[in-house]
Amino acid sequence: MARLSYVFLSAIAVMGANAASSVLDLIPDNFDKVVLKSGKPALVEFFAPCTPLRYEKNRHERLTNSGCGHCKNLAPVYEELAEKFAFANDKISIGRVDADEHKDLGRRFGVQGFPTLKWFDGKSDTPEPYDGGRDLDSLSSFISEKTGIKVRTKKAAPNAVELLNDQTFKQNIGQDKDVLVAFTAPWCGHCKSLAPVWETVAKDFTAEPRVLIAKVDAEAENSKSTAEAQGVKSYPTIKYFPRGSTTPEPYEGGRSEQAILDFMNQKAGTHRTVGGSLDTNAGIVASLDMIVQKLTAGGSLAAISQEASSAALGLKDRYAEYYVKVFEKLSKSEGYVQKELGRLDGLIKKGGLAPEKLDDIVSRSNILRTFTAKAKSKEEL
Repeated sequence: MARLSYVFLSAIAVMGANAASSVLDLIPDNFDKVVLKSGKPALVEFFAPCTPLRYEKNRHERLTNSGCGHCKNLAPVYEELAEKFAFANDKISIGRVDADEHKDLGRRFGVQGFPTLKWFDGKSDTPEPYDGGRDLDSLSSFISEKTGIKVRTKKAAPNAVELLNDQTFKQNIGQDKDVLVAFTAPWCGHCKSLAPVWETVAKDFTAEPRVLIAKVDAEAENSKSTAEAQGVKSYPTIKYFPRGSTTPEPYEGGRSEQAILDFMNQKAGTHRTVGGSLDTNAGIVASLDMIVQKLTAGGSLAAISQEASSAALGLKDRYAEYYVKVFEKLSKSEGYVQKELGRLDGLIKKGGLAPEKLDDIVSRSNILRTFTAKAKSKEEL
């Protein structure tokens, strides 16, 4: 009874694994039909679990405590290989034979060790041994060469983090950018934990031409001298280089996206939020905002408009002139601010804006909202 229960449970396990796996389970009953007579080629792995089966989650892997180590190492690679070619399952089969359970199949094709990989052309019973590498790229290349089938791969997005070496470090530091640099090492666990956060922060600042989020591989031949010159002794070491300066400031804050954003916003005068959007202070010019407050407090539009025009003359901020424009528009139409806000909000909701254009619209919207508390009409002149 116990034996029957074990067989029954094993069968259920196999069914569950098959449902989630792209690798074909080959047994004596289906081997000839699938591999030899189907007319399509097949890559077949002959493996040996050596001990009772157990399955892990939904992955079609036969895992053991004391079985074939090479089989266990190949299992996830082989599964991924099958998944990559699943789109072409009408042209190629990727299968697996438990040669410990089905010894006759193993002997039939001269299998003497595990795992053994053989290539069948789908027309004959004489396979070609596969003697190449057992990594995903080698196996994929072999199948592509045999069949002409190209694996569908998603083009990787370019890294937002700038990798600096001895030469590019000198070219970027002390110039017109605020630079935050992480000095890392390939083997460093904390560096690996920081990497995705660092990439996310770099993406948040993509639209900031004067901010650079970078890293230096402190053990690479082309950058180790830079790390040494910067006195890097542990990893990751993070340093901030202000715009126009080669003298760094150590970063000792938190390692979260928010913590790093807060630091760089404060140092570089930017207004980025988690996700890369602008906050509600983007575009606001402090000195002109104080003048707007006089208007919203009930001051004369004409007098305050003149004051704003004079104050804007000595400012280099790109949005100073926008304040002047809003005052001029208000003098001609008391409903200008609300109408323009509606137009800009509509553009944002419509989407499809280039990042730079979106930033500009958000900044102008922020400025307009400072006028909405109590905008004055031209009748109050």
